[in-house]
Amino acid sequence: AEVTEKLEEVVMIWIKQIRQVLVESEQIRREADDVGPSAELEYWKSRMSSFNSLLDEIKSSKVKKIISILQAARSKTLKQWKELDGSITIAANEAKDNVRYLYTFDKYFGPLANASPVTMMEHIPSLMSTVCMIYCTSPYYNTSEHMTSLFLKITNQMINTCKTYLCEG
Repeated sequence: AEVTEKLEEVVMIWIKQIRQVLVESEQIRREADDVGPSAELEYWKSRMSSFNSLLDEIKSSKVKKIISILQAARSKTLKQWKELDGSITIAANEAKDNVRYLYTFDKYFGPLANASPVTMMEHIPSLMSTVCMIYCTSPYYNTSEHMTSLFLKITNQMINTCKTYLCEG
């Protein structure tokens, strides 16, 4: 029983730490007003990396051993643990999926950033059809918050490109 209590304490610390990671990941992102769409991809890549590391930790043999001992002891902490495990899996899947979809934009980031206003306009129809494809097919990215954030960054990039063009002309 003493071993079980010690292990439960360890798991409760993990639960607290994981909850903290999840809470932080849900906080509103503070970004500069003029960031372009590549920042969106970088954000999700970094989030994917964090949650994948967390999943690797959870799936480690040390954690599995402790969880199986607590299962044998019918520990009450396992209910919270399972919920968090599920939340992390969802967050990792969301990040991975969003990265996959946002990579379809990658080919537009260069032309958007380096083009003249005229050549930039040539990319807009295919860029918009890519946005539409993501909105229609992505299981996670098709929320108004994500779409608004993406459109804002695309617009920022277009404005920055035009400013650069005017200043260099």
